[in-house]
Amino acid sequence: MANTQAVCNSFKTDLFNGLHAFGASVIRAATTKDSFKAALYLASATINKATTAYSVTGEVSGTNYTAGGVAITNANAPANTADVTYWTPSASFAWTTVTLATAFDCCLIYNFTAAGVNSVASYTFSSQTVTAGNFTLTMPTNDQTTGLLRLT
Repeated sequence: MANTQAVCNSFKTDLFNGLHAFGASVIRAATTKDSFKAALYLASATINKATTAYSVTGEVSGTNYTAGGVAITNANAPANTADVTYWTPSASFAWTTVTLATAFDCCLIYNFTAAGVNSVASYTFSSQTVTAGNFTLTMPTNDQTTGLLRLT
């Protein structure tokens, strides 16, 4: 199977259940933002809209890569413009001096705070390998047209 880019179905349901807080929350007992992570997956994995939670199955492994991925810097609050609600991490995802010898082509964003490490969305890119180098996923502009996560 192949990885596909999608907002995860379980995330959409979780939104209605009030599980994820990308900004300060006034509804839940805790008023702080949740913590999110980004993990990389092998080109041979099956990460897609049916992915419900982070799993080590199909995740890359290699020198200087920690299972679970990297913490996402979340200084941007969700916003709405022209009937589009959007959110983008405030910093790129970076892995430094990594060796990931097996081809990978997917990043899964998931909620690290939520019980069950619930998935948010998967993003695909061209197949990559890295040998003792840096790998960075640069974030787009946080707006209604290019924001990383957009709901209309």
